[in-house]
Amino acid sequence: MSRVPRVVVAAPASGSGKTTVATGLMAAFAARGLRVSPHKVGPDYIDPGYHALATGRPGRNLDPWLTSEELIAPLFLHGAAGADVAVVEGVMGLYDGASGEGDFASTAHAARLLDAPVILVVDASAAGRSVAAMVHGFRTYGDGVQLGGVILNQIGSQGHERLCREAVEELGVPVLGALRRRDDVAKPSRHLGLVPAAERSAEAVETVERLGALVAESCDLDAVLALARSAPGLAGPAWAPGAERAERGERIERGERAERGERIERGERIERGERVERGATVRVAVAGGEAFTFGYAENEELLAAAGAEVVRFDPLRDERLPDGTRGIVIGGGFPEVYAADLSANEPLRKEVAAFGGPVYAECAGLLYLAEELDGQPMCGVLTGVTATMAPRLTLGYRAAVAVSDSPVARAGERVHGHEFHRTVTEPGAGETAAWQWSKAGPEGFVRGGVVASYLHLHWAGTPWFAQRFVEACR
Repeated sequence: MSRVPRVVVAAPASGSGKTTVATGLMAAFAARGLRVSPHKVGPDYIDPGYHALATGRPGRNLDPWLTSEELIAPLFLHGAAGADVAVVEGVMGLYDGASGEGDFASTAHAARLLDAPVILVVDASAAGRSVAAMVHGFRTYGDGVQLGGVILNQIGSQGHERLCREAVEELGVPVLGALRRRDDVAKPSRHLGLVPAAERSAEAVETVERLGALVAESCDLDAVLALARSAPGLAGPAWAPGAERAERGERIERGERAERGERIERGERIERGERVERGATVRVAVAGGEAFTFGYAENEELLAAAGAEVVRFDPLRDERLPDGTRGIVIGGGFPEVYAADLSANEPLRKEVAAFGGPVYAECAGLLYLAEELDGQPMCGVLTGVTATMAPRLTLGYRAAVAVSDSPVARAGERVHGHEFHRTVTEPGAGETAAWQWSKAGPEGFVRGGVVASYLHLHWAGTPWFAQRFVEACR
């Protein structure tokens, strides 16, 4: 059994202050000299960037839909190795999960899988004693969730705090803190949510420091730490990317996982868990910088375990791919914000266009490989494909099936992923498409060794994808 002190920060609804409290707790504990492990429930990329700034460790996601229920505890133990305490930020409201699936993939679901106590962050800006009724409802609704305490947010005055605190404590639920209304810790946002920490540099660091100071002065850190230490041990072992590569390939869960999502009837063709002899290390270049900030740490760890040397390049600034590049991975981000600057880096665009090796691209990567993005020339790897901003945000979980073979997937293979974008491409799919899911036509592009689409994937759920990609690079 691995005993990692841990606590889950949840809320009744989005906008209640989860990120403020969770990031502030991480920063406050780190300022005490504790080794803090940061985690985020759900597919979010932006919050983990702030968590990483607060703790000095990679922000890691815990998502039962993207990976599986049985991987949540192992992935947590992997990320929390050597930590003194772990703080897990929830997603949306406590019981909000995958649409039509009850509370599956919700904060409550993750808290049960981690056997972790929950701190409920309550926005008290427009309420007094009524906050107790809300807390009572969340304490009694659902099974298996341990409500360990409450942190009041947006408190207006000392009298307001006393009123709310007394009402909640009458329930026998401890109030672990009360945050006053403050404007100096606001985190700027744009069309996909908060501005990523990587884009704000010094300003982001200052924001995280202010959040840590605010939580330290407003919350009982000793009580929060005691609550975290009350969590029982978790059965191991921790997730290990080298071991995951083949063993889970024998248990793809294609049929049963599809039943949780949108079922698509396809052929049962799949090459599962094939073991590939380890050859020479190959260099895989992963896009980074301000325009490409979305990615899961485990994806790169799986590439390394499969025999890749993972190197970073910045499409905004680097005029060449890293020497010896055999494969390219371009994840998500905000290329639409930096379209002019990406376009201006013509030497790199031309090199990517002429690359010819395996390329895996998600969302922002898809836009970068297109001919144009909002009228600005991009790499042109996907000839005839243009991308523009759309009036509405597209987001949600997707149960998808591979339409054709690619450097990572085999036709008919099922995956669980998510979409998160406010752009559209024309056309939406190539003659050889990448994926399809229910109530939608084919999506994405497979051209030679290139696979590009809007679908985001957490490769811990399909670890053989990294193995296949590295082998394609060889």
